Amino acid sequence: MQLIKYWIGFVLAFWVVSCSQPKKSTSETALVADTIRYAQGFTVQRFADYTAVEVHDPWDSTRLLQRYLLVKRNQPIPENLPKGTVVRVPIQNIVAYTSVHTAIIDQLGETERIIGVCESRFIDTPSVVEGLKAGRIVDMGEATAPNVELMIDKGVELLIVSPFQNSGYGPVEKLGLPIIEAADYMESLPLGRTEWIRFYGLLFEKEALADSIFRETEKNYLSLKSLITEEMKRPTVISEKKYGASWFMPAGESYMANLFRDAGADYLFKNLSGSGSKPLAFETVLNEAIHADRWLMKYNLSEEMSYADLRMEYTPYENFDAFKKRQIYTCNTGKVPYYAEFPLHPDYLLKDFIWIFHPEVLPADYEPRYYRKMVL
Repeated sequence: MQLIKYWIGFVLAFWVVSCSQPKKSTSETALVADTIRYAQGFTVQRFADYTAVEVHDPWDSTRLLQRYLLVKRNQPIPENLPKGTVVRVPIQNIVAYTSVHTAIIDQLGETERIIGVCESRFIDTPSVVEGLKAGRIVDMGEATAPNVELMIDKGVELLIVSPFQNSGYGPVEKLGLPIIEAADYMESLPLGRTEWIRFYGLLFEKEALADSIFRETEKNYLSLKSLITEEMKRPTVISEKKYGASWFMPAGESYMANLFRDAGADYLFKNLSGSGSKPLAFETVLNEAIHADRWLMKYNLSEEMSYADLRMEYTPYENFDAFKKRQIYTCNTGKVPYYAEFPLHPDYLLKDFIWIFHPEVLPADYEPRYYRKMVL
């Protein structure tokens, strides 16, 4: 606790000193607002001496989640800044809470900025795994209760986290460090989630590279999407499986529902309201989707799941037509880099889905990246 008190005192002293330095005035009118084409969760406005990024609350459209004021590291803090979190760019000494964001940072060529991660057992980005083994990157513990004193000891300057509704970040909030609330996972459009790399590019002053990655993904995604025509028959599909007492089904405006649509499938729960996932009773899913043509699910196991394994897990699964006709497709996230790749490269996932629903439009030798037919 004494170390935490010392650190808080140091952070406050730092900001007092920063604010007492000669400051430049800043214009109240943005020089330009970046055009964001797909993402709904953030906006960018560029001023003469800082850039403002506003992250919108995905659960309440009337409010902001955060406003970040990006100021170059070698410049004084401008006067009359609006209310928000000041972030010195390019950022250094980061702790990333998720494998998704370590993978994005790696794509930007900034892995050396990562000095800590949470829940390292889920990290599969090779450069980050290597950094963990070498001791350059430290496991900061669970995302819900990270090791705050270790963060202080390592000189962390900024955290990148995935926010949840009505949830705070515990003791780390008392450190006074910038917390980037990366709400990218709440985007409805696949390319909307990818477009968040343009925000992350600003943090590292890698705007050109970030834009290049986004535009290449956009080109590939739209090219694949164009293979699906209106006259094609759309197989019906359902997603995932029961977890505990509920079956969490992607809602009709969700990322996954949009991917199914773009891949030429008829998602049976497309009328389910919202953009996240909704808990449904097993009986509700069975009643609505017993005759679904395809059933896609993810799991994390050391071995591939078979129909016998699925029946053993919950016998009523065998009532679905997709079970009887052996039309279940699985993704073992313990064996493929699904979570590390698809947020930035939804084109990879779209191609797998097209292979499942309309294999005739792809080369005959296409090898799916994530999904396989369930083991008999």
